[in-house]
Amino acid sequence: MQFSSHFKKILNLFLIFICGIFSLAAIAQKKPMDIHTQVLVIGGSASGITAGIQSARMGANTVVVESTPWLGGMLTSAGVGAFDGNHQLPSGLFGEFREQLYRTYGGPDKVATGWVSNTLFEPHVGDSIFKSMASKEKKLTVLYSYAFEKLIKTKDKIKGAYFIDTLTKHRLNIYAERIIDATELGDGLASAGLPYDLGMESSALTGEDVHVANSNDIIQDITYVGILKDYGKPQPLIERPKDYDSTEFDGSSTNFYRDFLRKKPGVDAQKMLDYGRMPNNKFMLNWPIYGNDIYLNIIEQSREEREKILVTAKQQTLRFVYFIQKDLQMRNLGLADDEFPTKDLLAFYPYHRESRRLKGLVRMNVKHISNPYTTKDALYRTGIAVGDYPIDHHHKKNTAAPQHLDFYPVPSFNIPLGALIPAQYSNFIVAEKSISVSNIVNGTTRLQPCVLQIGQAAGALAAISLRNKQAVQAVSVRKVQASLLDAGVYIMPFIDVPNNHPHFIAAQKIGAIGLLRGRGVPVGWANQTYFDPMMQVEGKLFLSIWNSYFPKYNSASDSLSIKEAIDLLGLLNKLSFEKNKSFIKGKWETWNFDFFDTARPVKKIELAAILNSYAPLFESCQVNHQGVQTYRLMPKQ
Repeated sequence: MQFSSHFKKILNLFLIFICGIFSLAAIAQKKPMDIHTQVLVIGGSASGITAGIQSARMGANTVVVESTPWLGGMLTSAGVGAFDGNHQLPSGLFGEFREQLYRTYGGPDKVATGWVSNTLFEPHVGDSIFKSMASKEKKLTVLYSYAFEKLIKTKDKIKGAYFIDTLTKHRLNIYAERIIDATELGDGLASAGLPYDLGMESSALTGEDVHVANSNDIIQDITYVGILKDYGKPQPLIERPKDYDSTEFDGSSTNFYRDFLRKKPGVDAQKMLDYGRMPNNKFMLNWPIYGNDIYLNIIEQSREEREKILVTAKQQTLRFVYFIQKDLQMRNLGLADDEFPTKDLLAFYPYHRESRRLKGLVRMNVKHISNPYTTKDALYRTGIAVGDYPIDHHHKKNTAAPQHLDFYPVPSFNIPLGALIPAQYSNFIVAEKSISVSNIVNGTTRLQPCVLQIGQAAGALAAISLRNKQAVQAVSVRKVQASLLDAGVYIMPFIDVPNNHPHFIAAQKIGAIGLLRGRGVPVGWANQTYFDPMMQVEGKLFLSIWNSYFPKYNSASDSLSIKEAIDLLGLLNKLSFEKNKSFIKGKWETWNFDFFDTARPVKKIELAAILNSYAPLFESCQVNHQGVQTYRLMPKQ
């Protein structure tokens, strides 16, 4: 009887074991889940979430698939809770997100806590805002913790993508009519087999004259961000990292400067930390000067290989944390325990400043920024996003990299739509940092406000392409721009006609046509372009542009008058001068203009409003991705 009981126990254990094996086999062999949607966004990065929101707002059923539990990419998952640039250009969804930050923290002054940016915030707060924005879109679905594997494609079409659950290893197949690559490193475009660049191009190749003698595969340094927190009392030292040597950080601040062969630091330890000071006594640890930048080029590695290599980047940051606690004696500081839900309390992944760069319909180089009106390709006419940050490259941790790149002083700029579009595949769009720009230009288009806008433009392009049943390459540039303008996006970087100005759209449209041009001013960390709305219109310059596209008009005046502006309107709408004069005079006060006198010189903002009153003008001036513009007179309204 005792043997029988013992035997039954063994038998039961054996049966449980067998059942377990079969259960695991069943899970492993479980068919992948299939999802069908209209727009698939690969990556819930900074551009990925804005692409998803804009696409959904424009009526497309959209799915965003993200590998982490968070949304926002570099702004949140990578820990860079700050905006570089665009403080006075609150364009589109970037502006909406920033406004939500202001409301959360209590106003702009509450997030002006550090000196790297006008706006700093805790990464988990940024994630919560993005999630809140996404939840309001009924046509948007966000899936978390699914890693991108590869695209589903045929010879001439991309049908969707394969993903794998990072926790359960279950497979997910998503089929879509339009696909947007919003990965951090351009993994989607690589899977598509699209041509791309990686690293630096020589000056001879780009014509940029920035003293890069030979093309190479060097990318910018990356940073594995940690968020420090002031706990108000001494904290235990973190575990001493392997191979720790305090001299690694010699020169990071004046509080630890021993090797005088190193460049003398310009800040003390507290100011070094205040660089990335966030609300609630937190500090973004993203310090490039003998700090936690590191050179690792993992872009062409597999996901598993990347994770192994990135242990080195994590150790770099942990050594810096240990240095701050021990050698700088800032013992009240420790890694924040209320930010990243990771074992080591570091960000989900590093701050990647560079990725693969698509060879798109157009390639934006630094001359398109420095001289937008005189370059061979007038790409400024095709703008879908704006930026004002200088060209900023991090190469301190790689001695093989040129350490003194010669950059043009640049004004603020816009980014062309064609930089998001490959020549191949009719349903594929590229976003994030992987758009078609030179390596030098990536030093400014990579920054957070630009990338948020790039995503929004990608979402708009996908939605319009679907609605019109067109290949992404065939979608009208003007239709994309018009949809973005309706969403408060700047397509021209005019700082003095903000998107809450009553004539914002008029200035943007007439500026994008090229009839009224901006005045660029390079000023360093916040470059500018002025529309000069109250300036009189220079007649000869304006008419030299006008007569290139529109019915000819001649004037001997140095300054264009209001009468002549009304004459120009008549050439567009085919109405008499008196009818147009009556119409414009009736609008004058509602437009908030004063002193209506047809004999006086017209101001730029007044001329923009007058010309834009002919509603079809913007659409009539069609432009291709290379910036070549044609005008077709519309039928009488």
